[in-house]
Amino acid sequence: MRPLLGTFVEIGIVNDQKITDLAINNAFSVIQTIHNLCSFHEPQSELSRINKGNGTFTLVHRHTLRVLRLAKGIMLASDGLFDCTVGGLMIEKGVLPNHGGFAISSGKADDIEFYNSYVRFNNSVKITLDGIAKGYAVDCAIAAMKNQGVNAGWINAGGDLRVYGDMVLPVQRRELDGSFTALGSLQNAALASSYVSINYDDVFPGKIVSNKAMPSLGVWSVMSHFAWRADALTKVASLSNHQDRDELVAKLGGKMVYPQQPHMQ
Repeated sequence: MRPLLGTFVEIGIVNDQKITDLAINNAFSVIQTIHNLCSFHEPQSELSRINKGNGTFTLVHRHTLRVLRLAKGIMLASDGLFDCTVGGLMIEKGVLPNHGGFAISSGKADDIEFYNSYVRFNNSVKITLDGIAKGYAVDCAIAAMKNQGVNAGWINAGGDLRVYGDMVLPVQRRELDGSFTALGSLQNAALASSYVSINYDDVFPGKIVSNKAMPSLGVWSVMSHFAWRADALTKVASLSNHQDRDELVAKLGGKMVYPQQPHMQ
């Protein structure tokens, strides 16, 4: 376990000790790289550099490019319920730091433009990848473990969990009052949870904001094949109407997870 991505990241694998040490170190290294690239909080991160780029094209790392493409794609597919352009609004609310420069509250998906390996943000939007980058980092770390010959394992990064291989991991969700809620067990899938409260607080510092809808209070858990998608879809779940939440999340490649489901795969 190491402190990364604004949380504690735990890695567990099933293999011999020699491969285990190398695989764990490589997995943590990948997570550290993505943390350094995509953190809004770090003023020297690649994301911060693009946010301060005044609309000029910036050459970016392949991981940054991939996360931005995924974020723009899920924003378009969810009709803006997942919105990575709300960096300015998060600054206004005191949730994210202000590293300088003017920012509008939010923009649209087309404000993110790509040209080969170059990216620019238009119209003074500031992009935050906090709702998707942690899940993406988990996926990349899983890929690194597989490349080292690890046949089964799991990564738990706060509210983002992914399990693969011939193992079944029992899952409980820690609630705000410290109690645990059983969610069943997870195999060859990812599970993400996001908490929505009335006010921003130090205990659960995450904040879901949108100019399209008010988030519903509670804890929202979504399962998918990839952690980046599960991560993003918890925001969609919190902002969607109760009547069509399950259907919308399923359409976007996820599945709502409620307490006491016996098995998740």
